[in-house]
Amino acid sequence: MPVAVVTGAGSGLGRAIALELAHRGFLVHATDVDPDAAARTAAEIGAGARSAGLDVRDEAACRALAAEAATRGGSLDLWVNNAGVLFTGPSWEQDEGTRRTMLEVNALGTMNGTVAALDRMIPTGRGHVINVISLAGIVAAPGEVSYSASKHAAMAFTLGTLFDLRRAGISGVEISAVCPDGIWTAMLEDKLGDPEAAGSFSGHLLTAEQVAIQVGKLTERPRPLLVLPRWRGPVLRAFDLFPRLALRMLPLVMRDARRKQRRYKKQIEAGEWP
Repeated sequence: MPVAVVTGAGSGLGRAIALELAHRGFLVHATDVDPDAAARTAAEIGAGARSAGLDVRDEAACRALAAEAATRGGSLDLWVNNAGVLFTGPSWEQDEGTRRTMLEVNALGTMNGTVAALDRMIPTGRGHVINVISLAGIVAAPGEVSYSASKHAAMAFTLGTLFDLRRAGISGVEISAVCPDGIWTAMLEDKLGDPEAAGSFSGHLLTAEQVAIQVGKLTERPRPLLVLPRWRGPVLRAFDLFPRLALRMLPLVMRDARRKQRRYKKQIEAGEWP
């Protein structure tokens, strides 16, 4: 059976991905900075699942976990970098510690997990790293700028590393970036009334299970970039490509995003969504 590691698997999207991969026949290592939460996910999966506490900011811990996972089936087949944190607000109002946390978890954590997995995959000539980025990785998201900056770094590292694998003649190891729209998880549950988080509600709010199914499909047919929903990528990318136009449109766009955020708030509080 193939072996998969999922970071941030204690809740939300990470938990949903772990369950989906187990359904697809993977032996799952559920990891989380909260070891008890990771253990609950593994218990929910049942036989064959393992759990561990993992702070993705710790490179040595990531490498050790990759080595442990590889011993189960002789190789490490899949590593999903899902762990992430979000703090909203203007960049100049956030302190250095807040910015550093997002950069270290979202960007450096993705790098640590990717390199740890590649250490095990490159010698065997096969494997797949899936990095959960966010649409914030392809657009400078107002109100979530530092978060977006960390996700831009993760995106560049993901695609650039894939390019370098191919330059080195390594064709059997895949790396994918997954960029979903806003996902209704604990990351957004406390931000329904936060105007700075309106961008996360501006499109089509997804459930963790919807995204997890697409991640599962990606394990069967790898691709460098998966945007969910697909149409959102080109639309948002235009904001970075044409910043002067984006500045003129920004008030209208953010008013509409705030309207959608309030609508989701009413639906969720009324039990009408998801």
